[in-house]
Amino acid sequence: MSKNYSVADLRYLMARLRDPDTGCPWDLKQTYSSIAAHTVEEVYEVVDAIERNDLTDLSEELGDLLFQIIFYCQLAEEQGRFDFEQVVSTITSKLVRRHPHVFPEGTLESTRADSSIDEKQIKRNWESIKQQERQQKGKVGILDDVPLALPALSRAAKLQKRAASFGFDWTEVDDVIAKVGEELDELQYEVDRGDQPSREDELGDLIFACVNLARHLSIDPERALARANNKFKRRFESMDSELNLKNQQPYAIDILEKAWEKAKKAENNSDSEA
Repeated sequence: MSKNYSVADLRYLMARLRDPDTGCPWDLKQTYSSIAAHTVEEVYEVVDAIERNDLTDLSEELGDLLFQIIFYCQLAEEQGRFDFEQVVSTITSKLVRRHPHVFPEGTLESTRADSSIDEKQIKRNWESIKQQERQQKGKVGILDDVPLALPALSRAAKLQKRAASFGFDWTEVDDVIAKVGEELDELQYEVDRGDQPSREDELGDLIFACVNLARHLSIDPERALARANNKFKRRFESMDSELNLKNQQPYAIDILEKAWEKAKKAENNSDSEA
């Protein structure tokens, strides 16, 4: 029977891995920067498990992500910066502070709660508190703390959401759709004109407008694009299965299009039967 380990055990394991005399050579040479890419990868694996509704895999992937947090905390503790307890304390304090309707006394021990507050007011309070926190950190600009390292689609959505919280937003979805059409027309103009830098600018504007449309439709653009990627992969693999693309001469485009439509129709019929 396997032993049930605790967070304390995981932290002890991490310290052992980083022991200068008996630790793991790979773990000993790591830095915040060197493991950052691994952290991003683990986040995507968590999301992938959720998308597949594989809760067993999700449990394991969450463990991998937790290990990344433990790793950062170990590095910081070695440098005398902070430790895991401080990270837990900081996030707990922040969440108590940002939920005054649940913790009106400003402590975790608060037992009284305001049940009359609605979700819109909760969101307004949340943004107001976050803005106060940004100012206390010296981040005066409204968009100053939107991370540059976010994937471009996610960063666009976050920038737009933050601007919208200050009233800079379309009020109707139809206006956003019209803006997408306007950006598409501007891209077409630059395609016809043949200016490559302007094409790139206009394509960026079009994608940015599509992210804005996703936000107005309450759709995560990263997730929507991920689903489109997976759908394309499935349909292309279906084409490959039928035409054996890897081992044949290139097919005419009309044959490929017919195979694509066949794969698309088969998938749609399967979805309707499910």
